[in-house]
Amino acid sequence: MHNDIMETLDAAERAQAGVPPLTETHPGLSQADAYAVQDAWLRRKLAHGGRLAGRKVGLTSKAMQHQLGVNEPDFGFLLQTMLVPPGSTLLRAELLQPRVEPEIAFWLARDLRGPGITASDVLAATRGVSAALEIVDSRIADWRIKLADTIADNGSSARAVVSDRLVPLADLDLAAEAVQLLRNDEVVGRGTGGDVLGHPAEAVAWLANRLADFGAGLEAGQVVLPGAMCASVFAQAGETFRAEFSSIGSVAISFA
Repeated sequence: MHNDIMETLDAAERAQAGVPPLTETHPGLSQADAYAVQDAWLRRKLAHGGRLAGRKVGLTSKAMQHQLGVNEPDFGFLLQTMLVPPGSTLLRAELLQPRVEPEIAFWLARDLRGPGITASDVLAATRGVSAALEIVDSRIADWRIKLADTIADNGSSARAVVSDRLVPLADLDLAAEAVQLLRNDEVVGRGTGGDVLGHPAEAVAWLANRLADFGAGLEAGQVVLPGAMCASVFAQAGETFRAEFSSIGSVAISFA
């Protein structure tokens, strides 16, 4: 079953055509099943030359957890091919139903392997942070997702745009770090690092500990996106999105 679902998602991504909710076509699909599907998809991509660049955390806001009826985040993988240069232009037609959200990217200087990782451990292992935008997308038609759908679908991740500016953690208060998300110069979202599990380092710690359940961890040199600081916004061709942070800079991406 896991490989069949993985093949369905892989074909949907390549064809840019959404599929019905996996939880409808495979009733009883569990969270464990969904992570097995995601792992199979990652192994497929690595076998075809993909390189793991890092990880992403999703469902870090209480509102999203309540919407999906869960009490913890989920995670997905980031491949090198999913990282796009800041200020570049993406073809909207290469994606299905993309949405944009601002995040604080963590760059790791040391490995993090749970269990028992704390936010303090994360900060000590972090080389610096960068302004980032995650472009989430769903291979599930019309975003009709439940928890197992988005987990299997790699946390609904598609692309990540990370600023070239690496900011050391000294004198930064990441919980208070503010951001505004602009679409064509109109503010469409605001938030702070505190909107991500109270502190974005808490999300990275959760990830390191959760990965330990699968015999994995976070590695030096990887980038981690800890979760959205405000609600995601749908993207259309002709639009430019920019995240302006209070201390760590800004980052932008356009759609054509």
